Amino acid sequence: MASPPKQKRGEPSPAAGRLPETPALAPSILAADFGCLTDEIAAAEEGGARLFHLDVMDGHFVPNLSMGPPVVEAVNRATELPLDVHLMIEEPDRYIERFVQAGADLISVHQEVVPHLHRTVRFIHDCGASAGVALNPATPIGVLEEILPDLDYVLLMSVNPGFGGQRFIPAVLSKVAALRKRIEEIGARAAIEVDGGVGPENIVQALEAGAGILVAGSAVFDGRDPRARARALAALLAGARRRG
Repeated sequence: MASPPKQKRGEPSPAAGRLPETPALAPSILAADFGCLTDEIAAAEEGGARLFHLDVMDGHFVPNLSMGPPVVEAVNRATELPLDVHLMIEEPDRYIERFVQAGADLISVHQEVVPHLHRTVRFIHDCGASAGVALNPATPIGVLEEILPDLDYVLLMSVNPGFGGQRFIPAVLSKVAALRKRIEEIGARAAIEVDGGVGPENIVQALEAGAGILVAGSAVFDGRDPRARARALAALLAGARRRG
């Protein structure tokens, strides 16, 4: 079988077309009611979701356990929107292909646990998904200098990963702005995703700082009306884009 064409540095990967047009609201499934998951997904999609975010936790890299490929498969059956799988796990290379087979369109791994980022990013691309690297709030963006031209997106955590419902860390906004500036300086094409504590009080700030994909968990799935809450957040993003 012929090898896939080599991607030039700074060019979008063959899988980058899976990224949604930005700004994009990405409701986090972790906060949804799994007893009526199909209905929750449909409501958020009707409200303006552009993709769905799935947090995978292993109880080692982060102090919590969450979901695996079967949940990704279930979400994939419930929507045609792209699935953004965030691997908060040790040894992600062992599971990347399985998550792509389950329906993942975007996969991010944490810089803090991956010793050979170029190899892992290439593997994600070879599996057919868009590749992202996630950074914890205290991890500087400088660690991405050598890998940034190869990424489809960067996920900046705005809470310390492991649990939903945490408060947004405001200092991450300057980190978003610095990363956006660096992406533009080197001519890279990576989108910026912000995840953690995102809600109506800060979603526009994150967008204006340079983020394009905004992950919202409890701000959408709080047990009341995910359709209306997603619509309100999507409207804030649309209004800010028009003003910009």
